[in-house]
Formats: sequence, C-alpha cells, structure tokens
Amino acid sequence: KGVSAKMDVLAHLARDGATDTWHGFPRRSFAIGGKAAWVAGPRQALPGNPWAWCLEFPDAFTDRCAAPMLLDRGYHYAHLSLFNNFGAPGALRLFDAFYAHLAAAGLARRAVLIGISRGGLSAYRWAAANPGQVSVVYGDAPVCDFKSWPGGKGRGCGSADDWAACQRLYGFADEAAALAYDGNPVDTLEPLARAGVALIHVVGDDDTVVPVAENTAVVEDRYRRLGGTVTVIHKAGTGHHPHGLEDPTPVVDFILTHDRRDPAVESHR
Repeated sequence: KGVSAKMDVLAHLARDGATDTWHGFPRRSFAIGGKAAWVAGPRQALPGNPWAWCLEFPDAFTDRCAAPMLLDRGYHYAHLSLFNNFGAPGALRLFDAFYAHLAAAGLARRAVLIGISRGGLSAYRWAAANPGQVSVVYGDAPVCDFKSWPGGKGRGCGSADDWAACQRLYGFADEAAALAYDGNPVDTLEPLARAGVALIHVVGDDDTVVPVAENTAVVEDRYRRLGGTVTVIHKAGTGHHPHGLEDPTPVVDFILTHDRRDPAVESHR
C-alpha cells in the first residue's frame, strides 16, 4: 500500500517533468511559476504520504540535515528553487502554489518545514501564514530575524548586499521601515503555538553569522512562554558551519514523534 501511494504521488508530479535519482531515491522535477521544483520519494511511503520541505540549501550538508534518513523512514522530500528570497511576500505566493500542487498530488496536508540558515526566514514566514498546514519546523542555524542577518544590526557580521536585496524584495521605503517591521519569525510565533506546531533547532554556539542569542534563543524563550513545544540542540565550539549533526537521528526522531497528520494516518503509527 505504501509503495502504491508513493508511485501515485511521483507519477502525478511527473506529468510534465523529468525523472532522475537523488541520493539513491527516485525524484521527479517540474516547474512552479517558472521556478524549478522537485520531490524525492521514499522506497516505501508511510501512510498518508508525509513529507519534508527544505526551503533553502537541500544539497548542502544533506546527510547531516536528515534528508536521506527521512526518506529511509518513509517521507517524501521536496524543494522549490527560489534562492535568497528572505521569505518576502512574493516568495510566499510561490510557496502557496508549490504547497497546493503537492497537496493535490497526494502529499499530507501538514508538512515538515526545514529552514537551513537564511531558509529559516522562508520556513517560519510561510508557517506563520499557514499554521494549519505545518506540523514541525526544523531550523538549522536558522535566521529568525532579518535585522540580525543580513542586517547585521546586532553581534553578527551581516551582509550589506543581502540586506539591500532583502529590503528591495519586501518593498521597504528605507532602512528605518525595515527595522520597524514586526513580521519576522521572532515576532510571529503565536499562530504556530496555537496550531501545535513543534519546533526543533540545531545551532552552533559560536555562530557569528547567525548569532544564537539574536535568533534561536529569542524563538526558544518566546515559544516556551506561549506554551509551545521547542527543543534546541547546541553544538559547543561550532560556528555557522557545518550544518546539521554527524548523526541526525535526534532530529528525525523528533519529527516522527511530533509530526501530526490526519487522524486516519495517526491510527497507523
């Protein structure tokens, strides 16, 4: 039954796309809004076709960031190529179309979002706008406030070119408007807590690019105050790289424990 469900999903996605393999798993590629997209399928899908969606860098530190292990456990794994989008409004509209396409193909209603580095902005921004469609957010050294990165307004190094691009994509009139913005992930956690979305972060304690104190630590404190479920795995003596864990089992186990899908699926777990 699991194999049949997997084939149905990938066959649907392949109608106008290409077929290849990704880390030994079958993959279908297609386009959404003119942007490249793909879904890798497990050898045997879990009931309900659960899936993880990597918002940025699906091919960076892949083994360390849980993707092959999730595929081994029966998850689909998806990506829409929209690099350096900072979770801006235009990107969120394309993410909506991507989600709708995958849901129509038979993937689970609630997704697991993976936000690596700047992908944290995209993951959390889309999750806050669609809390009922997200089950877990896994942030790996995630950017949770663009004032920290790329803005560089705190302890981090920032990135002047990326900061200018971020302001342009959001349509801010000037830097003052960007700094006054209250729609960063650190500001929009309440909808996620109400929806029961579980959070897990993996961070390097010596990260000078995306400082923990300005990003993950703020999310952790505020989410706990909201009554949400949040776990943070600290890597002592580690900076922004390498992402993930040498053995990502703790992250995968967290996802399997907290991924809430349809009631009919829950009975098969």
